[in-house]
Amino acid sequence: MKKYFLLLALFIAALNQRPIITSVAPLLRTMQNDLAMSGLTASLLTTLPVLCMGIFAPAATVLRDRVGLERTIFIALFLITGATALRGIVSSVFILVVSALVGGIGISLAGPLLSGFIKKYFPTKPGIVSVYSASMTVGAAIASAFAIPLYNRSNHSLTLTLSCWAILGVMALIIWSAFLGNRGSEGNKGNKESLVRSSSKLPIRNKKAVLLTLFFGLMASMFYSVTAWISPIALNFGYSAASAAMLLTVFTIIQIPVSLTIPFLVSRSGKRRFYLIFCSVSELIGIVMLLFHLPMLPAVILLGIGAGGLFPLALMLPIVETDTPEEAGAWSAMSQCGGYIIGAMGPLLIGAIYDSSGSFMAALVAMLAVIVVMMGVQLLVTGRKTVDQTSAWMD
Repeated sequence: MKKYFLLLALFIAALNQRPIITSVAPLLRTMQNDLAMSGLTASLLTTLPVLCMGIFAPAATVLRDRVGLERTIFIALFLITGATALRGIVSSVFILVVSALVGGIGISLAGPLLSGFIKKYFPTKPGIVSVYSASMTVGAAIASAFAIPLYNRSNHSLTLTLSCWAILGVMALIIWSAFLGNRGSEGNKGNKESLVRSSSKLPIRNKKAVLLTLFFGLMASMFYSVTAWISPIALNFGYSAASAAMLLTVFTIIQIPVSLTIPFLVSRSGKRRFYLIFCSVSELIGIVMLLFHLPMLPAVILLGIGAGGLFPLALMLPIVETDTPEEAGAWSAMSQCGGYIIGAMGPLLIGAIYDSSGSFMAALVAMLAVIVVMMGVQLLVTGRKTVDQTSAWMD
């Protein structure tokens, strides 16, 4: 297939990974009022998909081995689209929770296998992961930014506002239907089939894979903690509600150009350690600025730069550390399985610290500790031997 079509398929698949989550967040308070929803249930609508992204990620490799890489991604997109469209049938708490669960399962299947897709069709261009990460960020930002305007223009219709994002899913299904003829791993025979099955197993005994999982978890915990708490922190510091919302938007938007740029810089230079530490230091400075009550806008920009660079690098590492699409998918499944479970705990930990201390200072110190530990893991992941091998592989 032509490269441009492959890039389009990657873009539209990644674009569908976040709207089912981020379209809910701006409307949580409205849904609580309209549907008499408890705070715990409301939090499930955003937390449940993230937990599913971790818990069900290993199932991606199992399903892929049975039906093939491209077909499994198609199934994942079907689940996401169906779950989103389900929200247009009736506005009820039960439907919202079920759709969050089904959509989360779909995302958990697509996430690791899109890394395998890149490894299969762009084996010498790991920087293509920037298309994956940037389009995912764009999807998240669009759904979040347009949730309130769509709600207001649809005469306050929750069903229409939450289900309209299924249009993106239908577009993705049309494009990915072109891959349904691919048999994937079903076409492997003999020793080759045994090799594929072996490389599809989760690398739970591989030290590097374990470190990548820990890195993904620490990265995700920081991302979700900042996403969940940056607006409340701003309100606590005396900013208006409008300014607090604007800071969250800036944090999200700044990630788009960064996630497009960092992977290509790494691919050209091979200096993964430098850019990993650079992005982590950017987050570190941003948190320190918040600790000292410095202006929040530059602090949020630095946090956005860090988050925007670390996420695509976390997606890229399993690709450059493996030799086959099957291995890339297995490593990605493991890193996302443990990573998203750890990441989902981040906002809960920050909330618990805030509840016990009554201040965000202790929570910010906890974030600093997470970043420092993450930097230590990054140094272990990017040892001299790995850097040399990766540079040679990229050349």
